Amino acid sequence: MSSEIGFIGLGNMGAPMAGRLVEAGYRLVVSDVNDAALKQFEALGARAVKTPKDVADACETVFASLPTPVIVDKVATGENGVSSGKTVKRFIDLSTTGATSSVRIAAKLAEKNIVHLDAPVSGGKAGAKAGTLAVMISGPRAHYEIAEPMLKHIGKLFYVGEKSGLGQTMKLVNNLLSATALAATAEAVVMAVKAGLDPAIVIDVINAGSGRNSASQDKFPKAILPRTFDFGFTTGLMYKDLKLCMEEAEALGTQMWVGNAVKQLWQLVHSQLGPDSDFTQVVQIPEQWAGVEVGAKKG
Repeated sequence: MSSEIGFIGLGNMGAPMAGRLVEAGYRLVVSDVNDAALKQFEALGARAVKTPKDVADACETVFASLPTPVIVDKVATGENGVSSGKTVKRFIDLSTTGATSSVRIAAKLAEKNIVHLDAPVSGGKAGAKAGTLAVMISGPRAHYEIAEPMLKHIGKLFYVGEKSGLGQTMKLVNNLLSATALAATAEAVVMAVKAGLDPAIVIDVINAGSGRNSASQDKFPKAILPRTFDFGFTTGLMYKDLKLCMEEAEALGTQMWVGNAVKQLWQLVHSQLGPDSDFTQVVQIPEQWAGVEVGAKKG
């Protein structure tokens, strides 16, 4: 049995999650397109290799944290991908790909007798660093139980079922609500500021009342009121998740009246501010329209 575990993708979310595993005492074999990220983990004692296949040649369990479904598919099943590895037994995808992509990748891996576990996460960079992410896992329970001791170092675990893709559906539902809360709170606070209210007081009142939500409690105080816009999740990724959610809803035959409106707003943010903008910059769209700026509490 391999004593090493693999980790592919050392970006904004992957690096702190992999770091948690290193801190827990696991020996990692890592791969990433960013040489600087690999050197950082080599300094922590990890072994860096060139390709996903190299990771899968060395490890029975391979984690991946990657930005898009296309990249996940390539890493998992493409040339020199995980499916070509000679040692790997399970592929644990911490990315957000949507259920359709997840089912397709799981089927391709199954042809090589590799088990696929969905394990998308929620909680941002801060949660990844602290090990407090919500981790939504679906796939064969026996393999989940093997991975559980590793996954528990990343965050709070929620095993949602054996069916491939259920973890992805859970993540998309969560992110739809997160995106909705942020967009709606941005519009509401801009309206309040336009009327003459202090935005910091507005947030304090919302958080003491029935309007409180993840945006008012976390994103506004940390990244919007101080105008740092550095929460650590991009507009491009949020828009990607919303598109996946609407596609999945349509495939399931469910209606998303509010969800489609939220997706359209984020499409506007994506086109106006760019995919690399921090998603807390959504507030700048209603700000521009109203001619006001939401800033920190005045002296």
